[in-house]
Amino acid sequence: MQHSAKFLAIVNDAKTRVRETTVAEVKNDREADIDHVLVDTREDSEWNAAHAAGAIHLGKGIIERDIEGAIPDADRKIVLYCGGGYRSALAADALQKMGYTNVFSLAGGWRAWKAARMPVADE
Repeated sequence: MQHSAKFLAIVNDAKTRVRETTVAEVKNDREADIDHVLVDTREDSEWNAAHAAGAIHLGKGIIERDIEGAIPDADRKIVLYCGGGYRSALAADALQKMGYTNVFSLAGGWRAWKAARMPVADE
């Protein structure tokens, strides 16, 4: 997808404050039974088509509004993903501003998840 320069500028700015994680690191967390929440920040139609198994859905448009109800523990590890890691970086930046301390954006997003052949749900 071709992104505009202004969009990329705000994403790159957010990424200076956001930690990224990889699919391999999430896989290791799952295998080691390390507590974390995987959050899909994509649009409803993207989520409905398919999503990472075990993920919850809080689209970028509503995550700030609904995060405290879905994940009240501000210190819990949260891994956000979107299609390619742009929207999730913006959402991670916002959650950090809200006081969430253990937030990560998944590098490469949904595309990286699928490329690594990680479990997918299509419910």
